[in-house]
Amino acid sequence: MSPNNSNSQPLSPLAVPPPFTGSPPRTPTFSRLPTLNENPDEEKPWATRNRRRRSLVVDAISPITTRTSPWNADDILLPRHSPRVPNAQMRPDQAYFPGHSKSLEGIAIRSFCLGVSLAVSVTAIILILSLTTSPLWRVPFFFGALSTFHFLEFWTTAKYNTSVAKIDSFLLTANWPAYAIAHVAASFECLVTKLFFPNRAWAPFYIGHILLLSGFILVFLGQAVRSLAMIQAGTSFNHTIQRKKKDDHDLVTTGIYSFLRHPAYFGFFYWGIGSQLVLGNPICFVGYLIVLWRFFATRIKSEEGDLIRFFGDDYIEYKKRVGTGIPLIR
Repeated sequence: MSPNNSNSQPLSPLAVPPPFTGSPPRTPTFSRLPTLNENPDEEKPWATRNRRRRSLVVDAISPITTRTSPWNADDILLPRHSPRVPNAQMRPDQAYFPGHSKSLEGIAIRSFCLGVSLAVSVTAIILILSLTTSPLWRVPFFFGALSTFHFLEFWTTAKYNTSVAKIDSFLLTANWPAYAIAHVAASFECLVTKLFFPNRAWAPFYIGHILLLSGFILVFLGQAVRSLAMIQAGTSFNHTIQRKKKDDHDLVTTGIYSFLRHPAYFGFFYWGIGSQLVLGNPICFVGYLIVLWRFFATRIKSEEGDLIRFFGDDYIEYKKRVGTGIPLIR
């Protein structure tokens, strides 16, 4: 068929809709949610069920304020994903709670036990001396001297260096277990010799009474010198060797430090060997003498390296001028 056939219908252009003459369409709008005046400290049921998820990046870098109780004003900022949030916040007084380094409960229990030990020791000494002629009074004397020593270690620290006073200041577990083994061995030797060999004279040339008196003098002198050294040093004294100089760490060269370079070590050294003279222990006397001398020789050498680094020529001159008072330790 020819494209010019008269029976064919002409093609009409596409229908174009008439222009829109009405008002323009509205853009949808949303009304703002109402603001809720709520207490942020109160837990809401809907908040528990429908907590919003936040970006991990925002959560990691944004701090939040945690509060141990509604009445605690000492709030601190912690990372949002910190393991201490929200249950383990460290409070300023946390160290004084049970189980911590400055636990008041632990201090009270140890003080009570030391007081009971001293009272029992004094009572036992009086009863043994008044009712018998046994030399076993020496054992409770030893425990009484130990109780006094450990109590004074804490008391002098708490009074004159309060900021570092803690349970360890009693020194009950210092150098554990060697310290405990030494005292148990001393008590055992005295018990055995006084029970099974009560009339045996262990001192040469029958100078037992002189050695006993010397032991008493050394115990009381050693305790007095050590406590006085801790009092005069104040905040500059510490039971552990300090590897870093504190702002309040001063070189003390007056008082008892003017004629003893390490009076606290001098005091315990002679306290220890004096206690063995009172107990009448020839074996433990030699053991205490060797162990204490080696301990303080090593400790003084280590500590003075730091003191020279702290105070320089001042300590070097002080070391040349003042000795330790312990044999063969200069």
